[in-house]
Amino acid sequence: MEKIYRVYQVDAFTRTRFTGNPAGVVPDADGLSKAQMQAIARELHNSETAFILRPEADDHDVRVRFFTPTTEVPVCGHATIAAHYVRAIEGSGSRGSVRQLTGAGVLQVDIEPTEGDDFRIWMHQRPPTFGPVLNSAARHVLVAALAIDEQDLGRGPIEIVSTGHSKVMVPLRSRTVLDQIEPDLSALAALSRDIGCNGYHLFTLADPAPGVLAHARMFAPAIGIPEDPVTGNGNGPLGAYLVRHRLVSLVSGQGVFSCAMRQGEAMGRAGEVKVEVTIDPDSMMPSAVRIGGEAVVVFRTELRL
Repeated sequence: MEKIYRVYQVDAFTRTRFTGNPAGVVPDADGLSKAQMQAIARELHNSETAFILRPEADDHDVRVRFFTPTTEVPVCGHATIAAHYVRAIEGSGSRGSVRQLTGAGVLQVDIEPTEGDDFRIWMHQRPPTFGPVLNSAARHVLVAALAIDEQDLGRGPIEIVSTGHSKVMVPLRSRTVLDQIEPDLSALAALSRDIGCNGYHLFTLADPAPGVLAHARMFAPAIGIPEDPVTGNGNGPLGAYLVRHRLVSLVSGQGVFSCAMRQGEAMGRAGEVKVEVTIDPDSMMPSAVRIGGEAVVVFRTELRL
């Protein structure tokens, strides 16, 4: 028997349509097979599509699965923002907190009402983990794949950091270097297989905009994402990385470091991610990360299967 599924296109980390990071969202996706979810994600051709499912146990309120055009991934920041924005506007999760089961475990999502009866969505990520730092051989391959020189790199190690879906943090010395990069995507994909990390989060602290700490770009060709416009699973780990390596000013006893990261400008899809890093008062090391952002629906349609 044919079933009708609602399908949304949502721009996340923005209030302006056709900017930020587009994500597909399919509410009430129970009944779809993994192969059908993958086919829908391939057809929508966003970097990720979120499928919202009924809970499987008492430890969570909703289950969400995430697919790139080529594979399922454990969790996705912007598609989480998009999915819970859809739940909020549909009335199934319009305020407070919800526990979502993902491939990275059970994560808390906070729905914050804003002016004009709209919503801001906050996603609690996994506790940050760090390492390894890329060795000299991998670093040389990365620099060559990015078509830059060693002097184009900024302060801080080239290090894998994860808050649920790992990224390689790559500091650059200027916005000019960041904006002009045209990477060898095949070389990046090959390097991913060697280092066990699919995404490269390039950032600079130079030339900050008012209210914005860092500008970034993210490439993940190994999982079918040549470049991602605005990346929650890149900017969240970046916040933790900046705190860990003291690349930002911290005050003794500071409980939370808050900032905003901007991404997508080189693609004409600028968006902004709010990042909050909880700091352990004794070690002054990052212990938890929360990312937040706005969203806007671009269109809604129906799919009959």
